Amino acid sequence: MSLPLDPAIIAPFLMAMVLVELTPGPNMGWLALVTLARGRTAGLAAVAGITVGLAAWMTAALLGLGRFVLAYPAVHEVIRWAGVGFLLWLAWEAWRGDGTADQAEPEATRRALFLRGMVGNLLNPKAAVFYVALLPTFIRPGYATPLTQALILGGLHLLIAVAVHGLVVFSAAGAGRGLTERMEGPRARAAMAAGLVLIAVWMAWQTQR
Repeated sequence: MSLPLDPAIIAPFLMAMVLVELTPGPNMGWLALVTLARGRTAGLAAVAGITVGLAAWMTAALLGLGRFVLAYPAVHEVIRWAGVGFLLWLAWEAWRGDGTADQAEPEATRRALFLRGMVGNLLNPKAAVFYVALLPTFIRPGYATPLTQALILGGLHLLIAVAVHGLVVFSAAGAGRGLTERMEGPRARAAMAAGLVLIAVWMAWQTQR
């Protein structure tokens, strides 16, 4: 029975994916802020949304839609700035919040964070660049079909992303137990808003072509 992937690329691919996910970026910063402000369960809901967003970009790339983003710089810029604007909107929402978000039903809060994580990644063109430009370099002839290889490699990337993002959430939850107890509402909202603004600036810098 033939192997679906070239065994020689598995270790380099896994190492590359770990390094990609460990690189500080919008996802890691936002997850840390959410977890510090609302706890581990909320952070894990955000992780689920981020993962769905990444999976959507992977599917789009496999269908050939991701190349559209790379082929037309204007499309890339629209997605990029929409993502930055989305983060700035979240910062404004955090700044003007009156505590209703923290008082909302836990299930509604988790659903909202799931959707924000998903939308934030759908508005991040770096995911499209990754699946269209980087993933194909690990596909080899003589094994499974390119589509099958891409699905396996993409699935491995999603697993690594979940593991790294989960680690961020659990680390922030442990570090934030004492911090959240010492912060009052207005100060917590101001810190959250400032953090989101910094993440938006970082995303604008990181996604420029």
